[in-house]
Amino acid sequence: MKPTWKQSSAALALASAFGLTSADAGAIGLKEISPQSAQCIACHKQENRAIYEQWGSSKHFRGNVGCFECHSAEKTDKDAFLHHGQTIAVLVTPKDCSRCHEREVTEFIGSHHSKAGRILGSLDNVLAEVVEGNRGMITPGFPHGNSAAAVNGCWQCHGSEVKVLPGGEGKLDPATWPNTGIGRLNPDGTEGSCSACHSRHSFSAAQARHPDTCGKCHMGPDHPQKEIYEESKHGIAFFANIAKMNLDSPKWIVGEDYSAAPTCATCHMSQTPTQPVTHDIGMRISWNNRPAISTRPEVSDAKMGLPGKDVPWQKRRANMQDVCMNCHNKNWVENWYVQYDALIELYNEKFAKPGLALYDAAKPLLRPVKFSNKLDFIWFEIWHHEGRRARHGASMMGPDYTHWHGTYEIAQHFYVKFIPELEHLIEKGNNSDDTTKQEAAQNLQKLLDETLETPNHRWFIGKMDPDEKAAREKAAQEFRERYK
Repeated sequence: MKPTWKQSSAALALASAFGLTSADAGAIGLKEISPQSAQCIACHKQENRAIYEQWGSSKHFRGNVGCFECHSAEKTDKDAFLHHGQTIAVLVTPKDCSRCHEREVTEFIGSHHSKAGRILGSLDNVLAEVVEGNRGMITPGFPHGNSAAAVNGCWQCHGSEVKVLPGGEGKLDPATWPNTGIGRLNPDGTEGSCSACHSRHSFSAAQARHPDTCGKCHMGPDHPQKEIYEESKHGIAFFANIAKMNLDSPKWIVGEDYSAAPTCATCHMSQTPTQPVTHDIGMRISWNNRPAISTRPEVSDAKMGLPGKDVPWQKRRANMQDVCMNCHNKNWVENWYVQYDALIELYNEKFAKPGLALYDAAKPLLRPVKFSNKLDFIWFEIWHHEGRRARHGASMMGPDYTHWHGTYEIAQHFYVKFIPELEHLIEKGNNSDDTTKQEAAQNLQKLLDETLETPNHRWFIGKMDPDEKAAREKAAQEFRERYK
């Protein structure tokens, strides 16, 4: 097969990077294994047999791209060291991968994935470092200590700032390495880790296309996309028909190379008959459901200075709808988005916006330290756990996560935990000798009364619309008659 322009360009770039001529470059790599990589292989074949076998089954092997082509370093690199006569680095960063995969790296660097390591100062980080942790993990890079909860938990998905120890031996601080977090902060200034999804040293496309790969990070109480996918008809179809998914195919176009089910990659990244592969996973998402109040993705991209700030949500939605249309008709797709948008509006208007306003109004009555108050935890779990579950459940057609793990728990905790705690704070403020707290309690009471008088919450204070109340009583009676 004749190499494409991109394949030829990548091969020439690779050859040039290592002082070789164009004659040394093959269609997708080098004409033969370089002397430097041959030297690496001779040793690692004996010392790290599994690594050698993984590489031997990879496209890198078939393109004669070996250890040295990926691990070579400049002497001026912070993590460079001399190893059997060659200057190398343990870390392979997006900058290294871009020598052959320039477009993929450019897209990835512009995505939220590559920025996942920017969690310092977030509420999640406060929890892991302060509330859950301490400074008991002493390492050379952190002589004043670090939290083992953050190191073993948060950083393994989000990525750590990899610290190089002094001495020029390429040793990395144990608090920050090993780490393949997708937003890893690398010594060369790049953000991200390609091996978060393309596990070394096989770099299997089939593995990256499998939903289990995404499940390393996208699971759990606050972002259970993996579990939601498994509950959905998409996930059910995938696991029932995995033998038909053709995951190893070099060309993997939905509707052409497979049709049994979509995976995470199908919807968010992979090629369609009209769209190329993208490594910016935000380009098909029309809501950002991470924050307390769902927002449009271009808004969050702008806050982070990402190129996606110029791509409106309507364009991203059209991209996703193009994926959907390979398996569903236009009416199905458009109606599903009506359902999804309605759930986001319900969450935003009924719980998120009034909840956030009430929480802010209560702050003068709270201890000023985050998570030192009961209300801090209640509100955090309403939006960060239950709120995300409901929104993600709706976005991926997981009804149980939308309802029982989502809106049910939001409502339960809003009415039987959040509001009672607000009332407790109001009572405590009113009985305080501090006039500032008395005023804050009065303001909070006023806002709470106004909130509960709105159509969304009137039922809670016994003021449901009479017609609606009568209709609901009639429906309840019919239900009891049907099942008695």
